Amino acid sequence: MDMRAGTETALARVVKVFGAAHPHHAYLFANRRANRLKVLVHDGIAVWLAARRLNQGRFTRPRPDSPGLTLTEEQLQALVIGLPWHRMGPSGIIDSL
Repeated sequence: MDMRAGTETALARVVKVFGAAHPHHAYLFANRRANRLKVLVHDGIAVWLAARRLNQGRFTRPRPDSPGLTLTEEQLQALVIGLPWHRMGPSGIIDSL
């Protein structure tokens, strides 16, 4: 997805890929360099889009060949702030580096 895209374009992409934007779900989009992230959320009432850009480093993300990915709430929060989300354990504890 083009990172310049707005809410309507991101929502159209979600509907095309998943069939619908489900309430209480977040849909993540990252650029190729993995230094920008957009999150589209359907909160049950409306849809909102948030963006995050890192000045240094990259977001950790799954390999492109991996199947669908489900994150816990703690993993999503870690991913959005740039922590190693795939190493998040229960209660938001990072258990290895």
